[in-house]
Amino acid sequence: MDLPDRFVGCFLGLALGDALGAPHEGGPFEKLAWRLICLPHGDLLRWTDDTQMTMGLAESLIEKDGVDCDHLAQGWARRLEVLRGYGPSTRRILAAVRAGRPWREAGRALFPQGSFGNGAAMRAAPIGLFFRDEPLLMEDAAIRSSEITHAHPLGVEGGVLMARAAALTLRPDFSPKGFLESLLAGARAEEYRARLRQALAWLGRDPSAAEVRRVLGSSVRAHESAVTALYCFCRFPGDFGAMAEFSLSLDGDTDTLLSMAGGLFGARNGSPALPHDLLARLEARDELERLARALCAKRPPPLGARLSP
Repeated sequence: MDLPDRFVGCFLGLALGDALGAPHEGGPFEKLAWRLICLPHGDLLRWTDDTQMTMGLAESLIEKDGVDCDHLAQGWARRLEVLRGYGPSTRRILAAVRAGRPWREAGRALFPQGSFGNGAAMRAAPIGLFFRDEPLLMEDAAIRSSEITHAHPLGVEGGVLMARAAALTLRPDFSPKGFLESLLAGARAEEYRARLRQALAWLGRDPSAAEVRRVLGSSVRAHESAVTALYCFCRFPGDFGAMAEFSLSLDGDTDTLLSMAGGLFGARNGSPALPHDLLARLEARDELERLARALCAKRPPPLGARLSP
């Protein structure tokens, strides 16, 4: 399978996972609100802020040949649509940026220590794809893009983890065990390391959804959802339907969980492995494909050219 198909698979997989997970997120009020938002769109599978921010990141990478934080923050702020389901903190930060406030001030005013939500992790896949052969540039780019909205070390590490995961899915020697071992070797915070060790121990054991939810988590916190998405992908590396069903059974932040897992699935298996009947209903499918192919056609600058001082 050629590389452009893998990029397209990643973008379509994450958007499809996002759209499938969105109706199941939150409590009765949130679920009703999303149904009402989607009602005018018929059977269109409508995605949330997860996909919208991922697309904005990809566009900025293409235009700037890497992460330009000011350009990226402005692009996200320009794209901001309240009815996409943005988390309250990200929505307030981007609204402040759109009003002219520097992104560093906007973020620190809201969270002096930075947010450790999963917003950086959910949108990190394009960084992993773009910098797939440049691990130092990849980490630097993931850190800087994360800090715009999620500057807490746990939020930042979630972004780095998911960028690395996306890159690893492209390796010809991929295996779930080797994939998780590589991610564990690079993880720093014990909140991630402990969960990655557990995900490794569970390979081939198939714990219940209740146990996965209890041990790994399924919340909006980065360390309680990023590894969960990695595990869902590794448990069902070749079956999108089974992966989606299990991810949805975890409850919690279902759109982000399934978006992260779906992006990895698509990057590994390519777009032909995704359900064609669902893709036919996916919002902005053509735009997602165009963006994925444009990103694949770009190459990052030479090593060191974009490393932050």
